[in-house]
Amino acid sequence: MAASSNSSLSGSSLSSDPEDYQPPIWKSYLYQLQQEAPRPKRITCPQEMENRPKYYGREFHGMISREYADELLAGVEGSYLIRESQRQPGTHTLALRFGHQTLNYRLFYDGKHFVGEKRFESVHDLVTDALITLYIETKAAEYIAKMTTNPIYEHLGYTSLLKDKMVHRLSRGRTEPRRVTFQRDEKISSPLVRRSALKDTPEKQCSYEKIHNFKVHTFRGPHWCEYCANFMWGLIAQGVRCSDCGLNVHKQCSKLVPSDCQPDLRRIKKVFSCDLTTLVKAHNTTRPMVVDMCIQEIELRGMKSEGLYRVSGFSEHIEDVRLAFDRDGEKADISASAYADINIIAGALKLYLRDLPIPVITFDLYSKFIQAAKLPNAESRLEAIHECLLQLPPAHYETLRYLMAHLKRVTLFEKDNLMNAENLGIVFGPTLMQPTELNALTTLNDMRQQKLVVQLMIEHEDVLF
Repeated sequence: MAASSNSSLSGSSLSSDPEDYQPPIWKSYLYQLQQEAPRPKRITCPQEMENRPKYYGREFHGMISREYADELLAGVEGSYLIRESQRQPGTHTLALRFGHQTLNYRLFYDGKHFVGEKRFESVHDLVTDALITLYIETKAAEYIAKMTTNPIYEHLGYTSLLKDKMVHRLSRGRTEPRRVTFQRDEKISSPLVRRSALKDTPEKQCSYEKIHNFKVHTFRGPHWCEYCANFMWGLIAQGVRCSDCGLNVHKQCSKLVPSDCQPDLRRIKKVFSCDLTTLVKAHNTTRPMVVDMCIQEIELRGMKSEGLYRVSGFSEHIEDVRLAFDRDGEKADISASAYADINIIAGALKLYLRDLPIPVITFDLYSKFIQAAKLPNAESRLEAIHECLLQLPPAHYETLRYLMAHLKRVTLFEKDNLMNAENLGIVFGPTLMQPTELNALTTLNDMRQQKLVVQLMIEHEDVLF
């Protein structure tokens, strides 16, 4: 991407219409400064050093004083050498000339060279990056401090093109809880329906809030921040990239980006072990397709299966289902022709819920649910659980609501499947809620409350949700 000759945006000429979208004009001041930064100049030792570490070259001068290093580097901006410390023999110092003075840094090597967080393949690259950073921070300290105050984020194609996919770019309110009713088939003579389904109020497009999953990233070639439009300087680790949607920003700008990540399916490598909110936003659904598909299959042919959710399916077949979802997504075949044993599908659903990086009942709400379950008064207990449910993120709330409605229907077939709310609570308690730190004693002490929370949500599903 080429830098513009302009140093600021030319107004707000960008349109939210994808067809009219024009790329923003990037601010090139910091790019120009990087081009002006001093270039590294290695000061080589005139003699071969016997004790030179194998990972250093002729820039290693052995044990010399700071004063002598200063003499060797004097008058040459960007010059550098490595010396062994006189104060701490066996440790090494990078001496670097910048701003008409010699700067000394403790130098480390663990397979790569570093003086701070960044790790480099060579000392030359480390010095190049250091000179760029020192030069830009010296020349543009005030500019850098203010560069986030006039962001172009609202005008970027990233946000504009998402408007067709989302009802609102950001919605800090939660979706209204939907009431659950049953759809009966009058042709079935049994008072209980073998195949039931959720009939929701008219579907509303999801606008679940999601924070960006930023990770330090090395950009090849010139790159500009998609929040402030300024150049991301340096050789490596110049900024951060959201691994879910691909947004590229400065590390300092990442703290100001709204929680409006819209995951890109091309970046979501798997279905299992993927954060709930990330998955539902990537697929633009209310709940994970795994939960919907497994429950629909179980309600189609497994409601009378004895020991449903308690009897384990073959682990290798459950693993096959996991791989099928990771590979094929909503096209995964979990029908009776592929897996005749319904316990395999039930086991896959439990595995999915158990492997979530953040449980359905989130870590930060775990203790609140446990404390709610300990309340002696039954009515107060339900009120407290209801308050906890309202604090769940929308994707977690909807998943839990759908699952509890399903488990309530499972209990209607107790005469056949021998599963009631209490033993379903035993099965799903540790699956749906886990303490932040997996302490065996804590988990053991909380098992009764975990079971009770799930049991009460099943028994009072119509009231709590």
